[in-house]
Amino acid sequence: MEAKDVFTLGLGLSAPWKLAGQRLDMEKRPHELHFEVVAERGALFACPDCQRACKAHDFASFTWQHLNFFQHHCFITARVPRVDCPDHGVKRVTVPWARSDSRFTLLFEQAALILAREMPVAAAARFMGITDKRLWRILQHYVARAVGELDLGSVRAVGLDETASKRGHNYVTVFIDMDRANKPVIFATPGKGKACVAAFRAFLLSRGGEPTRVAEVVCDMSPAFLAALATSFPNAAVTVDWFHVVQLFTTAVDQVRKAEARSRQLPKAIRWAVLRAGDGNLTDDQRIALAELETGGFATAAAYRAKEMLRWIRKADSLQAARWRVTRFINHIGIGLDPTALLDPVRRALGTVATHVERIIQRWKSSHSNARLEGLNGVFQAARARARGYRNTATYITIIYLLAAPLRDLLKSI
Repeated sequence: MEAKDVFTLGLGLSAPWKLAGQRLDMEKRPHELHFEVVAERGALFACPDCQRACKAHDFASFTWQHLNFFQHHCFITARVPRVDCPDHGVKRVTVPWARSDSRFTLLFEQAALILAREMPVAAAARFMGITDKRLWRILQHYVARAVGELDLGSVRAVGLDETASKRGHNYVTVFIDMDRANKPVIFATPGKGKACVAAFRAFLLSRGGEPTRVAEVVCDMSPAFLAALATSFPNAAVTVDWFHVVQLFTTAVDQVRKAEARSRQLPKAIRWAVLRAGDGNLTDDQRIALAELETGGFATAAAYRAKEMLRWIRKADSLQAARWRVTRFINHIGIGLDPTALLDPVRRALGTVATHVERIIQRWKSSHSNARLEGLNGVFQAARARARGYRNTATYITIIYLLAAPLRDLLKSI
């Protein structure tokens, strides 16, 4: 077999395309291997709109980057015709080795998708010898196409939460199918609040879903989310996930600690001791700090005890027991709190729980939990840090879909 035949097989060329020549540019670093591909004289080409065989109208030269041949960067150059279709007019044909409007071959883009799933985008771009902006365009094309092909007709339970897209008040709201065991992300949109819920409803309808068939939505206690859900998903029971209840009081404890630290000396190592919770997973210094906190008359100790009492509620084994324990918790903590302004964050947290009691105890009726979405949020943030931050929200959403959406045919579509 001659070298020309080997290259023809490697490039996957078929009639009417054939290899006309190749040259190795030794002056470039790394070296560049260039292939010239031509069409057979008098060949007919398919109209890109109707696939009708048509004669060539004119030709223009294009170049595509291909996978490396050994250590050499590889490029394909071909004169691509436009055809004059009787029905659709003059159209540029699509070559079999690349998609329309791309300057990379399909095999190159397939390799790019695989690398982007396994390593930071910037690192993958350097490895492939292209800029990260060009790699982002590849990813966004295939991810957007795959997301547009999702079938959401079976969605009956939805979880939603916002995740920070970058430093500052920049968020992406992520929606997941609570019944999907793997790759549960079905929608992500910039921002948070009512507009995000409305955008998801529209997307659900466009992908074969029916909002009136959604029986449950799991979310936090955001007033904007709750108001929008009542309008967009009128038949859905709203469950406030337990994670957000704990998060509410954890934030209150930290606010009390910071305020109290400005007026008196707190025990060393207390910051992480009160945030990590007294579940036995503490260092010796943290245990000592908690003991000092409990005996020192600190306001932070009262806030910490309120947070830890949530464990007692969580262990309720029935809806009735949960309702009784939540009510008892609100009354017990509220009556026992010192009137000092330092404990205002705890009082506000208690008020929030009192407002959402029915949504909170809905957890004991439900088989779903937002803990899965919170776990995915960790994946998203780790990916953001791994990529040293995304330039904009659109690229961050692309990575979310790539890592956690059910895009099973993403590579097969190439």
